Amino acid sequence: MTERRVANGPVELAVTERGDPSRPTIVLVHGYPDTSVMWRPVAEFLAERYHVVAYDVRGAGASTAPHRVQDYAMERLVEDLAAVIDAVAPGRRIHLAGHDWGSIQSWAAVCSPVVGERIASFTSISGPSLEHVGAWIRRRTRPPSMRGSRQLVRQAGRSWYIAAFRIPGIQRAFSRGTARGFARYLHEKEGVPVDDSYPAPTFAADGAHGVNLYRANMFGRRRPTVARTDVPVQVVVPKRDRYVTPALLDGLERIAPTLWRRSVDGGHWVPRSQPLAIAAMIGEFVDHVEGGSASRHLRRARVTPGRPYAGKLVVVTGAGGGIGRETVLAFAARGAEVVSADIDVESAARTAGLASALGASARHYQIDVGDTEAMEAFAKWVENEAGVPDVVVNNAGIGLGGAVLATEVSDWERVLHVNLWGVIHGCRLFGRQMVARGDGGHIVNVASGAAFSPGRQFPAYATTKAAVLMLSESLRVELAPHGIGVSAICPGIVDTGIVTRTRFAGMDEAEQHRTQQAIQRLYRRRRFPPSRVAEAIVRSVARNDAIVPVGFEAHLGRLVYRAVPGLARRVGGIDVASRARRRRG
Repeated sequence: MTERRVANGPVELAVTERGDPSRPTIVLVHGYPDTSVMWRPVAEFLAERYHVVAYDVRGAGASTAPHRVQDYAMERLVEDLAAVIDAVAPGRRIHLAGHDWGSIQSWAAVCSPVVGERIASFTSISGPSLEHVGAWIRRRTRPPSMRGSRQLVRQAGRSWYIAAFRIPGIQRAFSRGTARGFARYLHEKEGVPVDDSYPAPTFAADGAHGVNLYRANMFGRRRPTVARTDVPVQVVVPKRDRYVTPALLDGLERIAPTLWRRSVDGGHWVPRSQPLAIAAMIGEFVDHVEGGSASRHLRRARVTPGRPYAGKLVVVTGAGGGIGRETVLAFAARGAEVVSADIDVESAARTAGLASALGASARHYQIDVGDTEAMEAFAKWVENEAGVPDVVVNNAGIGLGGAVLATEVSDWERVLHVNLWGVIHGCRLFGRQMVARGDGGHIVNVASGAAFSPGRQFPAYATTKAAVLMLSESLRVELAPHGIGVSAICPGIVDTGIVTRTRFAGMDEAEQHRTQQAIQRLYRRRRFPPSRVAEAIVRSVARNDAIVPVGFEAHLGRLVYRAVPGLARRVGGIDVASRARRRRG
């Protein structure tokens, strides 16, 4: 490691360099109330392959600390960064990474027409553009909405300290702080390992001086039109950030159209708590911008307007037709890479072919979802061939009608085998993969409106779907700490053709055929296509909805069963199949 001083007018910046200067240069900018020491573990990992530069921003560490508030204005901070770039990489472009306030000032730099030309890529961690924040707030207040209001309240609760920095005398309070106290806080709340060199001995003075960053840039300034940048930007979102909500980073593609968004399991100070993961993300991004092929992680992280699932992997069972096929196509149309799985391999292949026609990368696989060993082999195949899925839709199912007392053990085994065990296998196998990857995901289990509606027509089928509903609710609680969502989709009457393949216990072949045809006519008259359910599935993933009834009868069935269960049971006692047959006759 070498050290130097870089001047920008009367301010001198303390700069450290690691690695071979002939290699791509990465400049690391720290936040508040840190110094460049914050980046040391990340810098040491990166220095094995890159020229790594870190510096103390003005007012921090060994750099000059101006006395006037206006000397901390964003324009001065961008000038400092430009001076460092000129000194460490004359005539060359650099790769930039910023954390907290270091990221905020880096956004201003990459959006600058002059400085932005010197930056080949930018990795932002826990610090959005201030102009973006202003636009983000305006979009949620004009006009106001419940969802936008909730996001504003959540972010305001995490940004309380900004208002505190306006209190007179607050800087004297910071001057009484200690590096040891801050280190204890980071260790207990953020999981940052104890390190005698961090925070820097100048912590108290850095905290006091750094208040001017907020006073000079966040209070009383009129924001200009939001600038955009063509610099490739990678946004790293810590899942447990105490100060920046993930929602605050939504819409960044408006100012940075060449955008990647990745998440990491950690708190605000992830460069200290997860230095190897952060170094790997920065290195992958730099390598790609320098001309290397995109890793699987980067392909997943690419933000493409109009194609929100570009680079994401979606696995759908029961994809040979009906809801499964439409779900594959809905995700494929949004850019996803898809796996179409079905016991009927030819139907699965046709679905994959239709997805390919939409421009998606598509694979197909023959699977009996109730076969434990087959499902284990399928999950391994997906992981080896395509990677860990981002979304899994456990959709495969069969129908079974007829009275409980007429249903044989073999009938129960068959419907449980597919409708319940198939979902259990999909949840446990792919859920484990998602947890091990540590980057979230979503599991969708297709239940049924029948889960809310006790009745004499499909008791065995309704039993399995009610079990799927409770399985989904329980799994949602279990996987929430891992950032994995679980949704249960409960369609009502959907024209999928499942009734024509449904066996009715206790009936001879002729009566079964008449019943199937009669009920299928009811389904067709409802005119509710499976594509509507597929769209509901896509929305449930985007919103992380827990239970999603689809169709009027599903909503009504859920409401009646919860509010007036006796009425639900009386309605369920009506023999719809017999009435339909009599009406036909």
